[in-house]
Amino acid sequence: MLQNLKETKMSETHSLSRRRFLSATSSLTALAAADMMLPGVVGRAFAAEAPKEILTGSHWGAFYAKVDNGRFTSLRPWEKDFHPNQALDGVQDVVYSSSRIRYPMVRRAYLENGIKADRDSRGDGDFVRVSWDKALDLVAGELKRLEEQEGPWAVYAGSYGWRSSGEIGSPQIMLTRLMNLNGGAVYSSSNYSKAALEGIMPYVVGSIDAAGPQTTYQSVLENTKTIVFWGTDPFKTNQIGFALPDHEEYKWFEDMKKAGIKAIFINPVNLEASKYLGAEWLAIRPHSDVALAIAICHVLLTEKLYDAEFIANCTFGFEKFSDYLLGKGWDKVEKTPEWAAALTEIPADVIRRLAHQFVENRTMLVSGWSCQRQHHGEQWPWAFVTLASMIGQVGLPGGGFCQNYHLYSLGSPASPAPALAPGMSGGTRKANKPWPKEKGAQSIPVARIVDMLEKPGKTYEHNGETKIYPDVKLTYWVGGNPFHHHQDRNRMRKAWRKFETVIVQDFQWTASARFADIVLPATTTTERDDIEMVGANSKRAYVAMKKVVEPVFESKTDYAIFTAIAERLGLGQEFTEGKSELDMVRDVYAAAKKTADAKKSVTLPAFEEFWDKGIIEFETPAKNLRWVKYADFREDPIENMLPTGTGKIELYSKPIEKMGYDDCPPHASWLEPLEWLGQKDKAYPLHMNSNHPLHRMHSQLNGTRVRKIYEVADREPCMINTKDAEARGIKNGDVVRVFNGRGQCLAGAVVSDDIRPSVIQLQEGAWYDPADIKDPNTLCKHGDVNVLTPDIGSSRLAQATSAHTCLVDVEKYTGPLPKVTVFDAPANA
Repeated sequence: MLQNLKETKMSETHSLSRRRFLSATSSLTALAAADMMLPGVVGRAFAAEAPKEILTGSHWGAFYAKVDNGRFTSLRPWEKDFHPNQALDGVQDVVYSSSRIRYPMVRRAYLENGIKADRDSRGDGDFVRVSWDKALDLVAGELKRLEEQEGPWAVYAGSYGWRSSGEIGSPQIMLTRLMNLNGGAVYSSSNYSKAALEGIMPYVVGSIDAAGPQTTYQSVLENTKTIVFWGTDPFKTNQIGFALPDHEEYKWFEDMKKAGIKAIFINPVNLEASKYLGAEWLAIRPHSDVALAIAICHVLLTEKLYDAEFIANCTFGFEKFSDYLLGKGWDKVEKTPEWAAALTEIPADVIRRLAHQFVENRTMLVSGWSCQRQHHGEQWPWAFVTLASMIGQVGLPGGGFCQNYHLYSLGSPASPAPALAPGMSGGTRKANKPWPKEKGAQSIPVARIVDMLEKPGKTYEHNGETKIYPDVKLTYWVGGNPFHHHQDRNRMRKAWRKFETVIVQDFQWTASARFADIVLPATTTTERDDIEMVGANSKRAYVAMKKVVEPVFESKTDYAIFTAIAERLGLGQEFTEGKSELDMVRDVYAAAKKTADAKKSVTLPAFEEFWDKGIIEFETPAKNLRWVKYADFREDPIENMLPTGTGKIELYSKPIEKMGYDDCPPHASWLEPLEWLGQKDKAYPLHMNSNHPLHRMHSQLNGTRVRKIYEVADREPCMINTKDAEARGIKNGDVVRVFNGRGQCLAGAVVSDDIRPSVIQLQEGAWYDPADIKDPNTLCKHGDVNVLTPDIGSSRLAQATSAHTCLVDVEKYTGPLPKVTVFDAPANA
């Protein structure tokens, strides 16, 4: 698919054909096979048996795993994958990777001194191998002690994460269930991906909006004349999925190109998707997207181009917003194209042309989530929906807006198959003791963990409420990697000392595991049984994710680990209800079959037949090919009211007005961020774009040989404009130091004109590799972008991450080049 795309080391997508994919994976697999021949790698002997293939899946797609003498030796993608992912081979490599956690480990200082152990030495790699019984006794003992002596407010149950694929193997649900049975814990709300959007959209359209089905690809192909990709990179982010992705979005791009749909990309980087469509590239200045959208609204208003009928029938509060556009609002500044041009560096005549272009043709506005991961990030999705409302094509075939064409291929039409549900419930808290208000909130915004550690007992504001940060003493982390996804790493490292006990359950030695006290080795996806769908929205198939190989070394499934802890707490039967993991797989399938039988939507065979066959595929009805989001609402906004206070799209929100937040006004507004290129007195001259990685999913697969595809000088690639590089004496392939007042890291330079001047790009997800854990501003040798990003809330409304609000500088690194060591297991592990 998409074989004419240019492939470079820092390309914005990969365009491998099936033949080239198989060629790439076979070469990597040869290296894997050589590794597995080393003595003691797996630590088990297997009886000779004939090679076999097992169909299973992952976040990168469905695939056939080849097993030879009990070892997972290679894989090939499912033949109906529209665009096989080049990183898929890492799913095999991770099983035997040098970064694999092989045994239960305890930090030496903690093993000797317990909660009185020195916390400054976390991260130094001094671990001791212990038995499973010893490790589990330590975990259960601390959970029991804190519940009895302190209370549930003393335990923080980690946060969400992308964990392994499958409906059964969700360790976060298992952890929640265990904690609730034991008396409870402090949990987290929302996510790092789109918390600002999730905070504001319920007030605007009554739902998150960027979840679930979107206007189908076929509707766009048949009706759209202009499509605008604003702050989104669908080639990159559609490679992955919680359900098994089939990558249908790539087929959509092929069809869009054939159809000749006019495409515009608004982005500081000229993406490969933009080049593929021959799109117009508007190299906007970062952080000014709201200003551009608002200025287009000003043109629509003053030139009477907006859809007055749609505004009157389907929106609320337009008069307040129009006053703001005309300079009659709270800031007394008219939002003209000239005003926006100074902020965005998009010429005023181009802004006026866009306004006319959007209303003269059927236009689909497509937004990603990057523009809302910044200071005042709530304003972007609100401005985006406001602009679409004024254009007036919401609910029309191929028109309106979409805030999620960049993930899960949500424009795919849906089959009638029931969606699969998780196999376990987190349950509700068993109230062994009351939870007094003064002990703090039972849940905090996920991006505010460091604030919680720094300010126990202090108040904070969130979504109209004032709450108290709890005083946590222990954290248990599964299925996630906080030393990847949280911002301002040096501040986080200091705050991390607040925990008396840190438990990490994972299958690789991530930085989070290295900064733990107790480390429990979990299995990978291919070492357990599960079940999952192909396509989060399309539901093209159910896949029996059969165990490919037995757990290697001393790893155990998450379910086995939590069951053992529950038994030590006297909660074993309540936790498992007497069920095995395969029993839960049966239950998930049985629930889907019951729904299908009741609705007579599809015919599902008995579980045994499904499990034996390995896959059930479903046809998509023709009637589902042209579904349009918000069509019913547009047709009859009274009969099909939105779940907002007024039943309409709220361009002005009275509930937000009542909150009185100066950092989140009651309508979409331009607010200057904490730091950005438009500041007159900038501390640092370059904006840093911390984009999603191309060849992995966040930090997953970084510990595999897949990184050899993209690394530069064994570091994360850092894209820099040709002029900025020349001014600093930087050449392609040089090692550079990226720095600001928060931290510093090394990276490998990729010099290009595909990024606008004054902007660099360093993808998130690189494993943190500090040169000296005793140094509060130590250099990250590998390229963890979050040593540079600020840890501030987007506003008091959502308290979301502001990772994209970041200024830095770059210089050529001339000192002795330190070796990257984060991918090697600690000495005793």
